Amino acid sequence: MIAPSRRASQAVTPSAFGQDILDRVGNTPLIAPKRVVPDNPDIHVLIKAEWFNPGGSVKDRAALQIVLDAERRGDLVGGKTLIDSSSGNTGIAYAMVGAARGFPVELVMPASVSEERKLIAAGYGAKITYSDPYDGSDGAIREVRRIVAEHGERYYYADQYSNPSNWLAHYQTTGPEVWRQTMGQVTHFVAGLGTSGTIMGTGRYLRERNPRVQIIGVQPDDALHGIEGLKHMESAIVPAIYDERLLDQKLLVNTEEAFAMTRRIAREEGIFAGQSSGAAMLCALRLAETLNAGVIVVVFPDGGDKYLTTSLWKYDSDWSI
Repeated sequence: MIAPSRRASQAVTPSAFGQDILDRVGNTPLIAPKRVVPDNPDIHVLIKAEWFNPGGSVKDRAALQIVLDAERRGDLVGGKTLIDSSSGNTGIAYAMVGAARGFPVELVMPASVSEERKLIAAGYGAKITYSDPYDGSDGAIREVRRIVAEHGERYYYADQYSNPSNWLAHYQTTGPEVWRQTMGQVTHFVAGLGTSGTIMGTGRYLRERNPRVQIIGVQPDDALHGIEGLKHMESAIVPAIYDERLLDQKLLVNTEEAFAMTRRIAREEGIFAGQSSGAAMLCALRLAETLNAGVIVVVFPDGGDKYLTTSLWKYDSDWSI
């Protein structure tokens, strides 16, 4: 868990009865599904349940680390506004951290992100500009760069796609947690590719502990996909923090198959997750079919409640589970 250090100007008298909300970032549980996994006692598929973070996603870790590092450097002072582009979850995390630590947040999001994510970010007080829905996360990146180029003096541009604090958050927290929770027995780590911070930071930590750990990236099989939060790297602006050399494999997943797996996990495991979680689980299970034994940890970035108004959960009689 990242332990936030308050600036003197934000010092408060701590309560003897409770925690700061940001103290709840990290230390998420591993969950062992029962029904969708292979019937093989030597193969363990474990879910890193990141929706347990207070902002509801894995992005709480990176957003908090980015903010704390910026404060230590003096970059986020003097009334500056934190600004960044986001497909949703990092924006929500920035907005939550900004509300908790007392600085304004401005976001650029594709207009196509789920209504729930828009409302949650706005609920925390963030100002939101919406970019062309057909340009996806890349369009949001270009728009935030334009805003910063014109009015840079107003902002601290967090730039999650290039900021090393993104992957460092996972090197310092997610990786050690996975190692500790599996008692050092993890053999494969599976995570989706978005900003790539989760897999870059966790993968580096696990590799240092055991060079034989396999690092598996998950990405959509097509540029025109519907899996919010993931990037099709071959057609996208590649994050500066992404280093493909760290990956042992990069597995592709179809949008509808990812949706079907997400629904199956809800119905068969009681785990209500987002579509990028379904994509990662689908790849983890395909990987498991190739193994005789192993401990596979798969990251579930968020819960399904942020997608209730999307096609993921709108009932269709042709749903396949």
